[in-house]
Amino acid sequence: MPLGSIVAVVVAIGIASATARGLTWLALLAVPPLAAAALAVAMHGARPALALLVVPLFALAWAARDSLAGQGAAVLLSALSCVTLGVLLAAVAPHGWLKVGIVAMASVDAVLVGAQLLQPANDLLNAAAPPAQLPQLQRALFGDVLIGYGDLFIAGVFGALLAAEGRRQGRAALLTFALAACFDLLFLVLDTLPATVPVALALLVTEYRGRQRSKRA
Repeated sequence: MPLGSIVAVVVAIGIASATARGLTWLALLAVPPLAAAALAVAMHGARPALALLVVPLFALAWAARDSLAGQGAAVLLSALSCVTLGVLLAAVAPHGWLKVGIVAMASVDAVLVGAQLLQPANDLLNAAAPPAQLPQLQRALFGDVLIGYGDLFIAGVFGALLAAEGRRQGRAALLTFALAACFDLLFLVLDTLPATVPVALALLVTEYRGRQRSKRA
């Protein structure tokens, strides 16, 4: 699933550019209920009443789409939806295969970006917009920073795996942030980077540390 989420999108948009508009509508319809599910049951500290927060978040993302507040609300909705997707995948798929999928997704993402095969499809997907100035939830925009939904998705799967295995998410989150900050220094010489790579690296480091602790035990 992680690998297919990037390959299938690139291939589909390459074959038919109208796919980008279809994915925009899919995100618009699916992200809010998935975000509500995260607030209600999927995330730590979830409560059913919290699902109602989706309504003001969506309204803010719609009414103030050109402001940082509106963009932040849209990013939060997309990120929360990835929490639910990650939890669902971790509940039904073998964890070992999901970890392989995360690394494979990051590897293919890096190859596609390096060969400049991802950018045309990504540009079409980022530009696609629903009518009436509705939020574009198929990507995450905050100021001058723009990343794809798949970059949030892979992080959601990683976090869900850690939670399902009873491992500390806080340390892994800080590690991912540190790796991403170092990786983003490449923006000094490049315009586009595969944001999935720091997540995959954090996964590999976390797995290595876990195995080392198991050997010592």
